Parts: sequence; structure tokens; C-alpha cells
Amino acid sequence: MTLTFASPESDSIIPLQVLDSAGFDQWKEAQPDALRRFVEASGFKPTIGQTLLVPDSDGAPMIALAGFGSEQARARSRFPLAAAATKLPKGTYALTTPLPAGDLETEALGWLLAGYAFDRYAKNTGSSAKLICPEGLDAPRIEAIAAGEALTRDLINTPASDMGPQDLEKAARAQAARFGATCTVVTGAALLEQNFPMIHTVGRAAAPHRAPRLIDMRWGTSGPTLTLVGKGVCFDTGGLNLKPGGSMGLMKKDMGGAATVLGLAEMIMALRLPIQLRVLIPAVENAVSGDSFRPGDILTSRKGLTVEVNNTDAEGRLVLADALAFGAEENPDMMISMATLTGAARVAVGPDLSPYYCDDGSFVSAVETAAQAVADPVWRMPFWDPYEKMIEPGIADLDNAPSGGFAGSITAALFLRRFAEGQRYAHFDIYGWNPSAAPARPKGGVGMGARALLAALPDILSL
Repeated sequence: MTLTFASPESDSIIPLQVLDSAGFDQWKEAQPDALRRFVEASGFKPTIGQTLLVPDSDGAPMIALAGFGSEQARARSRFPLAAAATKLPKGTYALTTPLPAGDLETEALGWLLAGYAFDRYAKNTGSSAKLICPEGLDAPRIEAIAAGEALTRDLINTPASDMGPQDLEKAARAQAARFGATCTVVTGAALLEQNFPMIHTVGRAAAPHRAPRLIDMRWGTSGPTLTLVGKGVCFDTGGLNLKPGGSMGLMKKDMGGAATVLGLAEMIMALRLPIQLRVLIPAVENAVSGDSFRPGDILTSRKGLTVEVNNTDAEGRLVLADALAFGAEENPDMMISMATLTGAARVAVGPDLSPYYCDDGSFVSAVETAAQAVADPVWRMPFWDPYEKMIEPGIADLDNAPSGGFAGSITAALFLRRFAEGQRYAHFDIYGWNPSAAPARPKGGVGMGARALLAALPDILSL
């Protein structure tokens, strides 16, 4: 799906007046009598999502009004202008209202994202109201960000029947071809030969054509090095610790970390950031068969650390561990993992926030500032060292699922940190799913944290 701005040379451009609660009465009093009476008779109020198309004397659209709400309402709603985009009829609109400079790019992006719909299996459409890119904004940049987000959404929304490990590989290879990147893949038994034992173990029970694999994409030849690692569990049954039906229904999204790093990579490469990018995706299906790994098994990781499996449904950290250890061997300037890793993170912060773990002060400062600026909220969680003993079972170096149920997201992050030891490292425990429709964010797969990271990269990597 292509999400682009309308051409400034479009025919029949409709001026778009954005009105907030504070200035509405003053604006109304300054209008000609006929326009003021029409607005009053229509019952239009400047609340978020309210729109009004005002005709001229011939009945053609003369101006469109869009509610922007109060400052308090905007603080509780991301992309408030996008709420108007979905209500306006098909047409080309041009903003005539000066929005705050800090909001303008975000609102323009939200308008583009309001045009997104997942239409692979049924006819679905997003907003058909097109916007001319507001003056002063970098249209190609915003379109590149929208394209990356659309890619992430499409990948997550696609069911496992059409998004297995082999399909995730196909998506990565297609992306690499678009941008002149290289993409190598280690598949099946070759994972054991090349020392990725835990990726192989988690995925070995799947059908042969859905064999486990490690996808390794590289782009750029100069500049600081950034390695993105995304969890690519294309479906998670829970393995022999089988999930109940109610918990399995959304498991097509368990590759949301992979989808998000591919979306972020799309943005980075389209914008030609001066970095050397590497994307590592352990792509598996956690299936059930006679060859499934078992509770109580002890696995030896690429790094040499042994892991006791106390729950086969805690498989994401196992495949990420081998990928992180592999990425750390090159000592990149920054390594970031993204994964739909724990239900504990959702209990802690809900579906909107992207909880993350990092002890690097400059990274934290850059991401926190960027997240607020681009309306992509994050929340820092602690690498709490006293909990390290919770992931040390005694019979092996590490426990993949400590008993007791406490601090599940933190213990998972501490587990991953063991495999990124010595690296400048951050981990995002994302949800990857919007449970109910919101402006510019329809129900379904959604990117989390990628736009905040993109905006922060110049500071993170000193570009």
C-alpha cells in the first residue's frame, strides 16, 4: 500500500481549517455572516474527529473544517488530525491553519497513516481524503516513515498460513533487493552446523517447508554500525506447554519484533542514513510434533551458556539469545532487540507504550526526547540486577522461565542481556497490536518504538 501526499497541482483543492476549542468562538465571530450561520446551524463543534464541509453558492466544497479539540483532549489522543481525515469525503485538502511546529510533521504523518488498510484478503480501504504536504515539511521523509510503518502492519496482520519463516525470509529478501542490501539466510540443519543451536531447537518441530532460519541483512558501507535484532516467531503454539485457545488467537503477531525492525530498516534505508545497518531475524514456528523440545531440556547456546527450559512457551528469548550473541561478535556501536516477548509487559504498561531496557544514559535521553516529539511513546524499565538470581536455576547457567511469575518482563530482559554482554544494548518488549481502532491506528498490527528510534538515531550514533 502506497501512502503519499497529494500533488500541489491537484485540481479542486479544498482549504482545510483546523479549529481548536480555545480559538473556535473567536474564529467564528470573524467569519462572514453566511458562513457563521451555516456553521452554527450544522451544530459543528471543534472536538477531535468532528468535520464539516462548507459549500459555496454553487454547492461545491468551499472550505472544510476539522476539530482539533482542547489541549487536554489532544494530550489524550495521538494523531488528532487523523481523526478528521477518516471523516472527510474523498478529495484533496490543503491546510490553511498554522499548527504548532512541533505537531505539524506528526499530524501530517498521521494523515497518511489514516489511509492504511489491510486489504490482502478482503476489500478494505482507509481514508480517501488526500492531503497536500504542508509547507516547510520534508514530504519524502514523512512518506518513507509511513511506508516503513505500513510494512510492519502488513507483516503482522498476515496470518501464519502466509507468514511462516519462509515468508518472512521472502519479505526480507525483497526489501534487500529494493535498497541494494545483502541478505544471507542459514536454514534448517545448517543452523546446527553454524552454531545456532537454540534457533534450531525452537523451530525444529515445524513442517520442513517452515524450517527455522536466521536471516542476516546488511546495508551501508560507512558510518557507525547499528544492529537490529527482531524476534521472528511466526506462530507460537506454546510448544509442549501448549497455550490455551484464548491465548493462541493472536499468535500470528509473535513475529512483531521482526516486522518492526524491518519497518525501521525500511525507513533507515529509504532516508539513506549514513550508517552501516545490520538486521538479524531468527525466524521460527514454535510448533508441536514428535521433535518438539521439552520442559526440562537443557540447551547449550551459541555463546556457550547453558539454559534450562522450564517452559517451552518462553521460546522467544531462546532464539533471540543466539542472534544477539552472533550480533555481539562484531561489536556494533549499538545493538537493539525488539520482541513481542512477555505478557508481563502488557500487564505493566498496556498495549500503547513500548517498554524498553537500557543502561546507556545517552541512549535513554535521546529516545525519551524523540518519543515525545514524534508521538511514539516509550517507557523505561529497569535492568534490576538483584533479580539476576531469579534466572539462575543451578542445574544450568540460565533459566528460560523462572517460577513464581514475578517481574516477568524484567527477568526476560536480564536473560537477553547475558547474550549482549559488553555491548551498548537496548531491548524493547513491545506488543505489536492495536486492540481497538484509534486515529491513524486501525485495529490490528502496529509498529511500536520504531519512529522514536529513527528520530533518536542521530543522537544515539552521533550522526
